[in-house]
Amino acid sequence: MNKTFASQADWGEQNIKLVQMSPHCWAYIAEGDPNSGVIIGQKAILVCDCTATPEMAQKLIQEIRQISDLPIKYIVLSHYHAVRVLGAQGFVAEGLSEIIASYPTWEMIQERGAQDMRSEIERFPRLFRGVDSIPGLTYPTLVIGGSAKAVGRDSALRVDLGGITVEIWHPGAGHTRGDTIVWLESERVLFSGDLVECDAGVYTGDAQLAEWPHTLEQLRLLSPEHLVPGRGTALSGSVEVNRGLDFTKRWIEILWQSAQQAVQQQLNLKQAMELTRQQMDPVFAKVFLYEHCLPFDVSRAYDEASGIKHPRIWTAERDLQMWQQMQG
Repeated sequence: MNKTFASQADWGEQNIKLVQMSPHCWAYIAEGDPNSGVIIGQKAILVCDCTATPEMAQKLIQEIRQISDLPIKYIVLSHYHAVRVLGAQGFVAEGLSEIIASYPTWEMIQERGAQDMRSEIERFPRLFRGVDSIPGLTYPTLVIGGSAKAVGRDSALRVDLGGITVEIWHPGAGHTRGDTIVWLESERVLFSGDLVECDAGVYTGDAQLAEWPHTLEQLRLLSPEHLVPGRGTALSGSVEVNRGLDFTKRWIEILWQSAQQAVQQQLNLKQAMELTRQQMDPVFAKVFLYEHCLPFDVSRAYDEASGIKHPRIWTAERDLQMWQQMQG
């Protein structure tokens, strides 16, 4: 295992680019770092996930301004993790009027947002450049559903950007219990957030692992022709879209099965990691962020297999305690 905690040693610059997916949709692809999505209508722009800091959001805004000067009116939080949402303040001067999230995401910000922010800043120093520009937690101004039971397309919020209508809803638990997707049916483009990753580590530290594969199949039923995952390359064509869904599902299923086996054998956490590596290393060891994600993933999977349905809150202190246990 990498002896440097999480991604503290990662200071390498990533190649970031804005890729057009369809007439109105773009993917802001960050080479394994968190992606963002951009949808430009005739009247307004919607951004799905808005980077880790207001300072870092300026790069995304600059890319958008190469294409359009329309107001960036809407931000969608695909889930609550700090690395994706704390850049929201950087869009205020661009016409921002609504920050949209699911009800479970709002609950999670209330419950653990402050701890998560500190934890993620410790883990990802490169992704929090300009950390002093963060004014505090990002809260939604518009909450989808109104209860934790509002799941599925029937509860979708529909937003008219001018000439196109975007649907936003919570398809079910997976990466967190509040994941939110953005769907442009007219162009069959799906922005999945971290429910889907492709060729990048799948972080599951706050996941609902037993439910996640079912949620992925709900996304597959939409038959998207383009998919912007939370991390990894943008995917176009049904073959590539299904490859991304299958990549994520395979990661989740191997991790979950390994954790169930470890609990059945009454292994400790370090032994659970060793068992999981036997199954996952041959498949995923060369994937970007694999070493970063795996300790957090094994810890959460071990908890869930032990009957802890509601993920324990990650704090900077707990992060390091877990790391020390994994190192033995």
